[in-house]
Amino acid sequence: MQLPRLATIRQHVPSAPLPDVAQAVRDELARINLGQQIKPGARIAVGAGSRGITNYALIVGTVIAELRRLGAEPFVFAAMGSHGGATTEGQREILTELGISEERMGCPILTDMAVVQLGTTTRGLPVFCDANAYRSDGIMLINRIKLHTDFHGPTESGLHKMLAIGLGKRQGAELIHADGVPGLREHIPQVAAVQLAQAPILGGLAIIEDGMHQVSHVRAVPAQAIPHQEPQLLEMSRQLMATLPVDHCHVLIVDWIGKDISGAGMDSNVIGRIRIDGEIDPLRPQIDQIVALRLTPASHGNAIGTGFADVIAQGLLDAMDAEITRINLVTSGFLRRGDIPKVQPTEHAAIMHALAATHRDDATIVRIRSTLQLDELQVSENLLADLLRRPGIELVHPPEPMRFRGNGTVEDWD
Repeated sequence: MQLPRLATIRQHVPSAPLPDVAQAVRDELARINLGQQIKPGARIAVGAGSRGITNYALIVGTVIAELRRLGAEPFVFAAMGSHGGATTEGQREILTELGISEERMGCPILTDMAVVQLGTTTRGLPVFCDANAYRSDGIMLINRIKLHTDFHGPTESGLHKMLAIGLGKRQGAELIHADGVPGLREHIPQVAAVQLAQAPILGGLAIIEDGMHQVSHVRAVPAQAIPHQEPQLLEMSRQLMATLPVDHCHVLIVDWIGKDISGAGMDSNVIGRIRIDGEIDPLRPQIDQIVALRLTPASHGNAIGTGFADVIAQGLLDAMDAEITRINLVTSGFLRRGDIPKVQPTEHAAIMHALAATHRDDATIVRIRSTLQLDELQVSENLLADLLRRPGIELVHPPEPMRFRGNGTVEDWD
């Protein structure tokens, strides 16, 4: 079977970047009068997660600088559940690779996994909080607001999730995930409510990215306002989300998967696959075969998301750390997302295997760099004419054969 030629196109995705992210952060902290809540010399814990958020180090560093200007003694703590293999060293390494280091932040970075129990929810679920954060004089959380890859509700991935799972470290994350998706929907807001009532939460800084993965909005939210304001911020994020330009294709080639791209390795909202027992896949997009080629270095071997694919390249499997992946899978409880699909020796072989599995001579193909980068992508010739008739889509490069190196890896497109 011959591989179809691919054209490079650019689709319009929502784009509304902030002109000065650092100044927007300073303005927001001033708007909520954060200084009135902080006494000179107060130890303020700044919670940072594991996601590849644009300008994350700049945002965290700006918050640290503002806290210091207000007379506080800030420190950063890891608010990322069981990521990094649920180890002190693993979580510190993740923050360092995100640019959040003691040298760059100018303050201590605390990543040990000790927790204290704050109490229980109304359903009897124990609630844990990072020990260093709990013993501080105030906690400020910094996280991106976006659609969750596991469930949908009034709040999904954002400040509530960081309150419940991030602060709870491995113990809290495992308990919340133990009841699957229904547990996530029910437990996250309940655990967050206990955190807000029992831990010294000052508030959160919510980040919203546009469809170009640019910081579009930041909002400082006082602790008591988080339950009311986060649903509004989630809807704003939903409106700015990028999607695939097709509702169906036979083969989707994903160059990169990884934890810095999505907590699930690939964003389920983009690919139309949930891979959680009892949960129904979205109606669109419908993709017959997904090929995943590579694992991002920033994933530190966590290859969760392979279960979304139908075939992967050997290089992706070689980059996998089985133990780190196992810990994340067991904590989440969504084991199917770590299934190892058909493995092919090279990227070329993986793509050809998926193409052959369609049993079609006219198979449609879409290729993306990752589920986080959807502004520029490649499509097979048989999709091109229809796509170019749509507003907001332009041709970047005419159809040409995919190029492969001697070792079978596919070349990046310009």
